[in-house]
Amino acid sequence: MHRVLITGAGGGIGRSLRETLRGAYPVLRLSDRLPLGAARDGEEIDCTELCDAAAVERMVAGVDGIIHLGGISGENEWEAILQSNIIGTYNLFEAARRARVERIIVATSNHAVGFYPRDQRIDHRVVPRPDSRYGVSKAFAEALASLYADKHGIGFLCTRIGNFGPQPIDKRRLSIWISPRDYSQLVRIGLDHPDIRYEIVYGVSNNRRSWYDNSNAERLGYRPQDGSEPFAQVVLAAEAGGRTDPIAERYQGGTFCAAEYTADTPPD
Repeated sequence: MHRVLITGAGGGIGRSLRETLRGAYPVLRLSDRLPLGAARDGEEIDCTELCDAAAVERMVAGVDGIIHLGGISGENEWEAILQSNIIGTYNLFEAARRARVERIIVATSNHAVGFYPRDQRIDHRVVPRPDSRYGVSKAFAEALASLYADKHGIGFLCTRIGNFGPQPIDKRRLSIWISPRDYSQLVRIGLDHPDIRYEIVYGVSNNRRSWYDNSNAERLGYRPQDGSEPFAQVVLAAEAGGRTDPIAERYQGGTFCAAEYTADTPPD
């Protein structure tokens, strides 16, 4: 890999990868609608709307690998999800095919399988059960990646991200949290592993309370360094006695399963 493109580089995961991948590949091309600041050594700055197919073709020119984080990162109105997460993802994969991109890491989501109950441990082979329009868009991304892998030979690693951050902040996130360095490790596997054609893995750390069998990631060499349990006592004490929604508590997708979208719908 010489030039690696990060879409959505201005978001939380994108900013983290900008630092952890610096120097790992000769050139990082960073793209977002948000301001990204000045390019540093080994960086290129881009501002492209994913729904603009011609602009996306220019964005991927000369790229060897893509980390696709761009798009809306939570539930929203259908038209916004359609333009950003569905049309935008199609434009990116199609441009990547034309540009002969070798690998794409896709940030999908636990919300693609959010309607599985919490008492059921699931692996990468389960049928998608999205909990929201956002979850539907991530299931679409996985299906589209399968098509472009089988038909056009692009290597895909679909990472069903749980919750990315420095630490888990509530009970649900104790089961789905992933640390920045663990996600960076998954991304490096996706870009560098010689045998990836189309794989789905869970973007989670080594969480004792996890709902996921992540043996497919382990098969590829993933060895998470972090886990949520050191944070559990504080997190659970903070939530003790609080009100809960029975639907949100039953399903892995949490509040996404319990409520229709409003402007106040919480992320993740």
